[in-house]
Amino acid sequence: MEAYAAVLLWAIPGFFVLILIEIAYGHFTGKQTYSFMDTLASLSSGMTNVIKDVLGLALVLISYPFLLKHLRFIELESTVWIYVWAFIAIDFASYWIHRLNHKINIFWNQHIIHHSSEEFNLACALRQSISNLIGFSALFLIPAACLGIPSEVIMTLSPLHLFAQFWYHTQHIGKMGVLEYILVTPSQHRVHHAINALYIDKNLAAVFCIWDRLFGTFQEELESEPPVYGTLKPVQSWNPLWINFQHFWVLLRDAWYTLNWQDKLKIWFMPTGWRPRDVINRFPMLSREANPQLRFNPNYSNEWKAVAILHFSALVYLLLFLLGNFDAFETSFQLRFGFLLMWSIFGFTALMDFHSWAPKFELLRGLLGLLFLFFPQNQMLLDAYPISQLIFILYFTLSIFIAFWAYKQAPQRRLVLD
Repeated sequence: MEAYAAVLLWAIPGFFVLILIEIAYGHFTGKQTYSFMDTLASLSSGMTNVIKDVLGLALVLISYPFLLKHLRFIELESTVWIYVWAFIAIDFASYWIHRLNHKINIFWNQHIIHHSSEEFNLACALRQSISNLIGFSALFLIPAACLGIPSEVIMTLSPLHLFAQFWYHTQHIGKMGVLEYILVTPSQHRVHHAINALYIDKNLAAVFCIWDRLFGTFQEELESEPPVYGTLKPVQSWNPLWINFQHFWVLLRDAWYTLNWQDKLKIWFMPTGWRPRDVINRFPMLSREANPQLRFNPNYSNEWKAVAILHFSALVYLLLFLLGNFDAFETSFQLRFGFLLMWSIFGFTALMDFHSWAPKFELLRGLLGLLFLFFPQNQMLLDAYPISQLIFILYFTLSIFIAFWAYKQAPQRRLVLD
């Protein structure tokens, strides 16, 4: 995890720079594809994913080394070709995992976060899941295991394969000629993120579009059908933790209240969006099928925008502090600090969702943050990182004052669907 944290320490600023370039390009060309809170929500989601990954917060049911040990029947020579075949195997596995996520109710829960943005830009590429807490993706790497591809090669290429999917989340690049027959391009991925009936569940490949063409899930972007982005059932939230588990909560609620015992089990494994008939009327859900242009668009004053920027900037600093010193911290401190960050992201985005309970939650978060900093087991923060400790104290103190300010603003706050 230390090596992964070091890679992220370089990758995150790189992603931010590219996003800022895209924002600037959109501004100067009059084709802006970013909105304020949607962007912060995307970046905050990326932060939660980074925290989850570096802390190893997942239960792996079956690992690739296990499959490699029991299924290897040949062993490729250690040449550049082993990396080529490994990359192809990872991409093949990614296609089928992605297809499963789109087609089955329970698995959609771990992918909805990536489609939750109603914009399409580089920032939305960072909306990655934290709800995939049970690891089974190694099953889709059985071909790689049979070929004897070493675990180290898979571990090295997997982050690179993920990073290679960042660039095509943009509306500023048109069709790319012959590359449209080889690679997944921005045009193809715009189709994938669209909720248009023609485009739903199409273009599931990650890097090589050959899989979509082979398995019947390819759809070209049409000028006559501009993509509309988001999810058919809008998440209506900027809170990445809530978005990650929102669909699971709906499934759990429907399974509890449906009177049909078969449906209580069936709901989890039916096609995405399926619900028992007797709960559809009892718990109606907003849908964009009849009105795709429906958008989640709360109105924020400049003061609220300043609060959001303050929180987000401070939390980015906390995250970079964790990654930059990851190998110097004990596992127990890594976990405590990581959960403090998760708690803080939840609180800040809940506040921006205008929940009535959010100011009280933020008050509690500020107090617990200060308590964390002065906890005896965290004394090394003051000893080894006095400047960062001062910044942390200032931030959590400001969070308390912001909570009181936000509480007084409550009567003027409301949600708007635009």
